[in-house]
Amino acid sequence: MEDAGADFGYRGRQLGLPEDGPNSLARPGRRLGALAVDWALCVLIAYGLITHGKGHDTSNWTLLVFFVLSVLTVGTLGSTPGKRLFGIRVVALRTGTVQPARALLRTVLLCLAVPALIWDRDGRGLHDRLAQTVEVRV
Repeated sequence: MEDAGADFGYRGRQLGLPEDGPNSLARPGRRLGALAVDWALCVLIAYGLITHGKGHDTSNWTLLVFFVLSVLTVGTLGSTPGKRLFGIRVVALRTGTVQPARALLRTVLLCLAVPALIWDRDGRGLHDRLAQTVEVRV
């Protein structure tokens, strides 16, 4: 019996990435785990930054801390603390190094959430596609 679907190969093949091992596409579980660690860290920092009393909320502060953390660490080191813990780094497709302006664009789109929820067949979020980046395993 013939296969009716097209064979696009493994995820990351069209990007020139290996199927597995270092520099292969980071899987969604690792990426979500890294995001959870980064968000928890940002919640703790935001909690420490504001005085708690009636009516104070850390959610906007947490998003601001997440924004600053992501721009600074991805734009300089290529990974956030959570990504480093999960063995992930962000690379630019053409140069390999994420420049600060590209990290800023990626983070703005990530903070909007919707682009991060729209994935292509390689599992990259719209924020990564527009910033021309990809998350790979270390």
